[in-house]
Amino acid sequence: MDRRELANAIRFLSIDAIQKAKSGHPGAPMGMADIAEVLWRDFVCHNPLNPKWPNRDRVILSNGHASMLLYSVLHLTGYNVTIEDIKNFRQLGSKTPGHPEHGTTDGVETTTGPLGQGVANAVGMALAEKILGKQFNKDDLKIIDHYTYVLAGDGCLMEGISHEACSLAGTWGLGKLILLYDDNDITIDGKVDLWFTEDIKKRFEAYGWHVIYNVDGHNPDAIFKAIKEAREEVSRPSIICFKTTIGFGSPNLAGSEKTHGAPLGEDEVLKTRENLGWKYPPFEIPDPIYKAWDAREKGKELEDKWNRLFEKYREKYPEDAEEFLRRIKGELPKDLDNLFKNMIEEFLAQDIDVATRKASGMVLEKIGKRLPELIGGSADLSGSNNTKWSGSRPYSKNNVDANYLHFGVREFAMAGIMNGLALYGGFIPYGGTFLVFSDYMRNAMRLSALMKKKVIYVLTHDSIGVGEDGPTHQPIEHISSLRLIPNLKVYRPCDVVETAVCWETALKDENSPSALILSRQGLKKQLNSMDQVQGAKRGGYILVKEPKYPPQVIIIATGSEVDISVQAAKILNEQGISTRVVSMVCMEIFEEQDEAYKDQVLDNNASLFVAVEAGSTPIWYKYVGKDGIVIGIDEFGKSAPGKVLFGHFGFTSENIVEKIKEKLNK
Repeated sequence: MDRRELANAIRFLSIDAIQKAKSGHPGAPMGMADIAEVLWRDFVCHNPLNPKWPNRDRVILSNGHASMLLYSVLHLTGYNVTIEDIKNFRQLGSKTPGHPEHGTTDGVETTTGPLGQGVANAVGMALAEKILGKQFNKDDLKIIDHYTYVLAGDGCLMEGISHEACSLAGTWGLGKLILLYDDNDITIDGKVDLWFTEDIKKRFEAYGWHVIYNVDGHNPDAIFKAIKEAREEVSRPSIICFKTTIGFGSPNLAGSEKTHGAPLGEDEVLKTRENLGWKYPPFEIPDPIYKAWDAREKGKELEDKWNRLFEKYREKYPEDAEEFLRRIKGELPKDLDNLFKNMIEEFLAQDIDVATRKASGMVLEKIGKRLPELIGGSADLSGSNNTKWSGSRPYSKNNVDANYLHFGVREFAMAGIMNGLALYGGFIPYGGTFLVFSDYMRNAMRLSALMKKKVIYVLTHDSIGVGEDGPTHQPIEHISSLRLIPNLKVYRPCDVVETAVCWETALKDENSPSALILSRQGLKKQLNSMDQVQGAKRGGYILVKEPKYPPQVIIIATGSEVDISVQAAKILNEQGISTRVVSMVCMEIFEEQDEAYKDQVLDNNASLFVAVEAGSTPIWYKYVGKDGIVIGIDEFGKSAPGKVLFGHFGFTSENIVEKIKEKLNK
């Protein structure tokens, strides 16, 4: 069958769905349809009947606004995307949302739309394939052996994250990563020659990539030859620069930014049908075209062949096979509970006064050898973040069996790559930087939460306690702003024991990423019993119980401010003001508790509620009420030693006592 006819099936499913929805982006699907036809029909190893087959090729649509390209291919090849789903594009509850969403549509490998992040996700997936293959493949039996393809446009390559991620991909030698670049010279504002004129060929050659340049993206033979060449180069990642026409086939709008983000319009749709010789009404695909696209039978054969290979692997290497399946399924080791129980009991029995960033490193030291799926890294702050432990094996081209990643000063790419590792499966990624630099990677953290992926962010130097580095490095609004991201668990432990609890909870959370907010400065150990530990696991708990019920004052604190709150409570209790201290380890987990528990911890019989946290104040008023006190900071910090700054900004037990007594005496 004529390849152009097969590609036109993508074009007109996309055109018709966007026209029916009265919104969408037809230009990219129309321009990339020929590339997609060759890629999926000639090269992609997948099984529409089992979208989660471990050894499938991964295909990522980084320019997620072209979602109808992906939905059309998924429908045509036989995934669980029906013609009714196509007709329901961009509607409430649809399997075909405006941008691809992982977990909503079978065959969608990652959530894309914020441009460039799909490229970073693909780097993470290609890295996962390489490391997992090194760890489990045998000379005679390779159970992980596939490609990662990422489709991207001009916008993706303008975004800074693509520079960061592609630089790393070249350094890491990810030879089975292939980037298919839709080089159409158009973005929303028009022709890119006013704002995007760099030499892409030289740029990617400088990264260490294999570059296939100036390929006709509407010539199936040229497309086939280019992809074949890219697949044969396995020592370097490849980019294929396809010259295409946005809105290809539209007689009046092709080549124009007008096709980027709006339906063609009824008249132009009819003219495009006539121009491309597409004789069929909206949403009608002839049976011969469906048959030519259908990948179910071939996909089943490919997976059946792999299953037979895996059975041989299981017979010859039974322990490795079981470990591979455990990791791919995301099951934690059975002894993890005992590991954490013993660790926490050990911490409880000792006087360990350390910064929580160091406490985090102590936890990693104990769990690293028992969690081979744990893969960590840092954005050039390994020693400061304490993300590297004694068993860390840094990745390089010559050391693929690795569990540690030096991301360099690339926070955004780090987060995007960690998302790719988590999406791939078989790994639990964690990565560190200073809390203040979470701004650089916030959008990727947001996508971690949207996709419900287990990614652990180690964010140290959590307050004005950073000290002399000054306000550029002192987070103020960051903890509160992270708490505003739905489905992100934000933990701020007060000591070594709570830090261990946070790590355990984060590792067991199957549906949320976690942000561990850790101190630079040393903190006094606060917890002394397993009852307190159980309370910490519920997000918030009574750390210091009032001597006389009901409490007159309840102080809620986090992190380094817990100790000064405990000292303040001691003074108040000695003065006859019955005071309770609540450690709010994780607001999100506390909010998941039943009302009876929350009412028990935050007893409404108290006369005054006080919150103490060295950060923005507004979020705390939901707990203290309009008549309560929030001791926080709503201005930028200053350059001075940390202890001096805590005194300057009122984070002392004496100031807390003074504020409380002043309020009670009004």
